[in-house]
Amino acid sequence: MQVIFDSISTQLASTSGEVRRLFHGRGRCFPGYEQLVIDLLPPVAIIRLFTEHPPELIEQLNQYFQQLDNELKPEVLVVQHRYRRESCIEVLWNNSDVDPEQLLQVQELGLKYHVRPLKNQNSGLFLDMREGRRWIKEHSKDKSVLNLFAYTCGFSVAAIAGGAERVVNLDMSRGALNTGRENHRLNQHPMERVKFLSHDLFRSWGKLKREGPYDLVVIDPPSFQRGSFVATSDYRKVLRRLPDLTKDQAEVLLCLNSPQLDSDFLIGLVEENCPEFVFIERIANPEDFLDQDAEQALKVLLFRKAL
Repeated sequence: MQVIFDSISTQLASTSGEVRRLFHGRGRCFPGYEQLVIDLLPPVAIIRLFTEHPPELIEQLNQYFQQLDNELKPEVLVVQHRYRRESCIEVLWNNSDVDPEQLLQVQELGLKYHVRPLKNQNSGLFLDMREGRRWIKEHSKDKSVLNLFAYTCGFSVAAIAGGAERVVNLDMSRGALNTGRENHRLNQHPMERVKFLSHDLFRSWGKLKREGPYDLVVIDPPSFQRGSFVATSDYRKVLRRLPDLTKDQAEVLLCLNSPQLDSDFLIGLVEENCPEFVFIERIANPEDFLDQDAEQALKVLLFRKAL
């Protein structure tokens, strides 16, 4: 248990009131705790269990959080049993008027987002993509940005905060884009610089081309979503369109979160389907998402269009 306590202590010291993963067992750096993660979405801390664990573990975590200094102690502590057919929520304590099962406003890199902390797969903000959003925020000034598979528009919020001239967001989910619109409003962004297209990407090339060309493209698809996107077959379809959508020296951030597909998979697809783009670097994952094998973790790769 001490390795868990040490991780929580280290990460709490770096939160500054922002979202953070406090313990990342799924990175397989902590033997015996591979099915445990702990997230902080202030003021809520969530212990997520992916297999059944002994009650003693939960009780020891409860006691650890209880004894924290007030400035570090979360106001709400919840256990989410993800291994059960219907995710079971156990509220260990709630010292606030916050309902952890409802919409919550959180902060990352100084920006505000709406999340639903206890929604199983899509809470509204993927915490492991923080460094990707940081990179976009730092490299989007005066650029025209295309954000594909935009979800709730985290990259778009980061781009506008970084001074992007405009952002076009595309996602099949109108609900996710509506949340993205609210995320921009939370940050008091000029809405005339942001566009939201709730279309099937593979039927929208003409519309996207008319909105372009773009200086910067973000492609962050699901690895496997039946009826929507399968990385092994569909990623190449997107890459083939990049040359016509982008300006000279445009940059592209390609993302992939599949343990079965590594960086070489993406690099090879680019070489095969849009050789105009050259690999520049891999964006490092956040320090709170350490993984025993980086190639089984999130991959965020930067490419640039050659002259």
